Amino acid sequence: MLSSINLFFNAFGATVVVPIMIFIIALFLKVKLKTALMSALYAGVGLTGFSWIISEFTPVVTKIIHQMVNNVGIKLPVVDIGWQAGSLASFNSSVGLAFFVFGLIAEFILFAFGITKVFMPSNLWNNFGFMIWGTLAYYTTHNFWLSMGLSFFMLLYTLELAEIQADRWSSYYQIKNTTVCAAQNIVQTVPTILLDPLWNMLGFNKVHLTPKTFQRKFGVFGQPTTLGAILGLLIGILGNLNRLTSYHAWGQIFQFAVQLAAVMTIFPLVTDVFAKAFKPLANSIDQQRRAADKQSITDPINDRKRWFLAVDDGVGYGESATIISGIILIPIMVVIAFILPGNRTLPVVDLIALPFMVESIVAITNGNILKVIANGIVWFSIGLYCSSWLAQIYTGAISHYGAAIPAGIVLVTSFNLMARPLNALVFAAFISQDPIWIGLCILVYLLLLYCLRRYRPQIWHYLKRMADKNTVKPSKE
Repeated sequence: MLSSINLFFNAFGATVVVPIMIFIIALFLKVKLKTALMSALYAGVGLTGFSWIISEFTPVVTKIIHQMVNNVGIKLPVVDIGWQAGSLASFNSSVGLAFFVFGLIAEFILFAFGITKVFMPSNLWNNFGFMIWGTLAYYTTHNFWLSMGLSFFMLLYTLELAEIQADRWSSYYQIKNTTVCAAQNIVQTVPTILLDPLWNMLGFNKVHLTPKTFQRKFGVFGQPTTLGAILGLLIGILGNLNRLTSYHAWGQIFQFAVQLAAVMTIFPLVTDVFAKAFKPLANSIDQQRRAADKQSITDPINDRKRWFLAVDDGVGYGESATIISGIILIPIMVVIAFILPGNRTLPVVDLIALPFMVESIVAITNGNILKVIANGIVWFSIGLYCSSWLAQIYTGAISHYGAAIPAGIVLVTSFNLMARPLNALVFAAFISQDPIWIGLCILVYLLLLYCLRRYRPQIWHYLKRMADKNTVKPSKE
């Protein structure tokens, strides 16, 4: 059975499986057949667009990063080869495939019994974010049930974090009743909430570094396309510092500037198409909720029956603050990897995934780019240590389950999957096989779940007040 499922997904891929799932869910939500079909097609078109752009742009960015690394002489033993190898290993392992099947069933049950208010099956492809940790645990401990338990536990607290930031995410990215729920990206909710008072003490909330501010103050130079070209020039120059006197170098610099400007221009268009897949579903949820509640719902924050559709984080990738913050963090993380004492990880391929990785930070900080970068520096720097620690396990696991490792590289990682402090901490607790540490993880989860179920409106109001502190107040004229 599991091998058949593996063959099915290898044959059809996300661009077919996800639209089918969207179509089924749309019909279940009583969306009209024509609209359901278009939602499915938009999902397939959007995912295909993302795949084409990223697959074309990744080699370009990777080449520039390698040149930056060579310019400063960075020699680190753990090389980031991208998340794809981890995804492949997840679907090739018995634990990974078992979780994909039974995890999907669990997601339905958790939602049906109200343990979570996030409907996760709509984003089933990102289940590999849970599967990879179970795969690593099984490779390490050879304990099937412990490894399955780890994947299930990561699902539980990921759903919890997704619900905590759901109101902010849906409000910021303007798709009602939706949230992202990718295990590799949702954990950024934790440092964003904890560190926000510190950033406010430092006055970061008063530095209104947002796309709207850029456009208002700088006009054409504040447009995403122009900013992409400027960032492309700067990154291109950093990648060619040792040969700025050559025509070839300047050719590459200007080509990269145009390419990055193209990504900043085209990605939002593809994102808009992808978002069309979920808007009818989200609107249907809203209509059904209002129809079931005879009293008018004036404030969705106080609506305890409100639930959310999990969507692919590609929906937010092309938003201006998100993609700008992510691109700015690319050279910053390369420099940090070089100067961070004891770090052994060189982030390379997954740096293009940084806009995915900062979505929750962007939503919670209301698009304050300075706070996004500050949170990213802190959290992803700690993540580099986690990735370094996990490198031996990750390399052994993905090679064991059939992923190819580039020639000449001894240790590999995925910056997007492994540079995750919270996930790594939970992983360490489970592979210790110590009931005390595992029990402590479960206890913390249960306490947070109790607080979320009891105080959800208060939590959302607090996050809204946090976000509002970053809003530019109109000047009096």
